Amino acid sequence: MAITYMTQEGYDKKMAELAHLENVERPEVVRAIVEARDKGDLSENAEYDAAKERQGMLEAKIAELKTLIASARIIDESKISTDEVQLLTKVTIRNLKNKAQMTYTIVTETEANLREGKISISTPIAKGLLGHKVGEKVEVQAPAGKMKFEILKIEV
Repeated sequence: MAITYMTQEGYDKKMAELAHLENVERPEVVRAIVEARDKGDLSENAEYDAAKERQGMLEAKIAELKTLIASARIIDESKISTDEVQLLTKVTIRNLKNKAQMTYTIVTETEANLREGKISISTPIAKGLLGHKVGEKVEVQAPAGKMKFEILKIEV
């Protein structure tokens, strides 16, 4: 089993998602199966088939979450340095071509969420920034081509 590194926040979100699936969605699926079964002939009952399929997908998601949680290791955020870009640092960069400024938090793959400004450590931009310091100019090979950034700020 591979170890998955997470922040406490990420771990708590996965635990809440698991609790929701087990305590809210699972009983709803069971109710839907019972209702569909009560309608008679199961061989021609599309509602029953759909509910059983939903149950299978739900149970697979629950199993996947349990595996992820079991392999999780919480990262101690108090030990993170802001000397250079690393996992869990928030980095503000400027695109040297168009002068656009962006701020990203470098997170593990399981916590990446672009809407929240969290990018996976395995993305080209994150890989290109890792290990660099404030003031450095970094060239990143992205799918759109080479991009140049200046690191403006690193914080936790």
